[in-house]
Amino acid sequence: MEASIVRKSSAWSADEIGRYLDKIEIPARLACLGGNGAPLIVSLWFIHNGGAIWCATQDSAKIAALLRQDPRCAFEIAADSRPYRGVRGQGRATISAQQGPAVLDSLIERYLKTQDSPFARWLAARSESEVAIQVVPDWITAWDFSQRMTG
Repeated sequence: MEASIVRKSSAWSADEIGRYLDKIEIPARLACLGGNGAPLIVSLWFIHNGGAIWCATQDSAKIAALLRQDPRCAFEIAADSRPYRGVRGQGRATISAQQGPAVLDSLIERYLKTQDSPFARWLAARSESEVAIQVVPDWITAWDFSQRMTG
């Protein structure tokens, strides 16, 4: 993660944000503008690579169509349980059919730990119609309420 895009008010440095994104195994919440102008948010598995957040979805998914129309997006990666901490930001998304299958394989390995399970095989069988979503953050910040929630 580039230090220049980390908000000054962030609880964590760029390196700490990068380590968090590399370690945490929860879905990212990705938001975009819906066709009617209202926000739409979806949860997707993600990997952090090269300062970007990568997800995958089917080419026919609404989120892919909307991000093609308007690449502006927001994201949050935070658990729903204590300690409350996480990362959020805004950026621009690029959709790539060419990188879809490779990103999907990486996501399967990260979240399922195997390519040899019924769910992994089902996902892999659909890889030809999978697209990668690359989110390059314009800005990013972290919050961490761990200290105030202990004791």
